[in-house]
Amino acid sequence: MLLPPTVTPRAFARLAEINAAHEGAPRALRIAVEGGGCSGFQYDIRLEETTAGDDIVLEGAGQKVLIDPVSLPFLENATIDFTEELIGARFVIDNPNATSSCGCGISFSI
Repeated sequence: MLLPPTVTPRAFARLAEINAAHEGAPRALRIAVEGGGCSGFQYDIRLEETTAGDDIVLEGAGQKVLIDPVSLPFLENATIDFTEELIGARFVIDNPNATSSCGCGISFSI
């Protein structure tokens, strides 16, 4: 059985802030893994209004993070967080499965 990623309280809090500033239905944060990037795989992080029937849904603070079943093995036991640095603010993934990653943190290899 795969261990799903963990979402930090800071990531859920930031998602709540985004949804509070957005008119309309609350959106979920989708985390997916795709082939590509400079290291072989890359993260696709976006907001979505709908959930697919086979999504893994992680909930906290009234917010949802969605992961499709194909991406789940690549994200096993990872941590989804939100960070604010001099270069900007963004959702980040600490992935213990990645053997290397690029400088931007979006691309990785296994």
